[in-house]
Amino acid sequence: MKKNRFSKKWLNEHLHDPFVKQAQKDHYRSRAVYKLQEIDEAHRLVRPGQFIVELGSAPGAWSQYLARRLGSDAGGALRGRVLALDLLPMEPVEGVEFIQGDFREAEVLRHIEGLLAGRRVDLVLSDMAPNLSGIASADAARVEHLADLALEFAGQWLTEEGSLLIKTFHSGFFSQIVARYKQRFRSVKTLKPKASRERSAEVFVLAMHPKPDGDE
Repeated sequence: MKKNRFSKKWLNEHLHDPFVKQAQKDHYRSRAVYKLQEIDEAHRLVRPGQFIVELGSAPGAWSQYLARRLGSDAGGALRGRVLALDLLPMEPVEGVEFIQGDFREAEVLRHIEGLLAGRRVDLVLSDMAPNLSGIASADAARVEHLADLALEFAGQWLTEEGSLLIKTFHSGFFSQIVARYKQRFRSVKTLKPKASRERSAEVFVLAMHPKPDGDE
């Protein structure tokens, strides 16, 4: 009974959520797009000509936003390149290259690196989230692991002026995540966009301008 009441409460809140309604109006696949949009507008992350890698892309709202920002609305080629990855399937987004696979697996990483063909990336976005067990310490470790994977990938592939934006969660390891990012980037900010529900532990970390190797 309690679970049923919770489900009804969530459904009612979802149906009346202004960001859900706006996403439907704008033909986006989820309300999550407005989190990226707010951060992008504030920090000018997405620009024509960029090479962008998106981790955890399904259902594809962020990919849709990137495609629109890079100019594929008229049916032409993107002014830039977007490579998206997710463990789950994703309906195609025009102009976006999609890989279905587990980012934690070495074979999938090799596939991504093969597509990069040695070219550096201007922006890495990560909307990855772990499957939660309900055990706080285990879930915190999973969150930390995904943050570290994104950091490792960005450290290897970002340009000198590149940026990394990740979704993470306030957990037992959050301060350590931020500390590690500050070791590797000149600018690190924690952000809570308006589209993130207030009760959610979700938070975004924006890291800009990687430090040269050994410069900490």
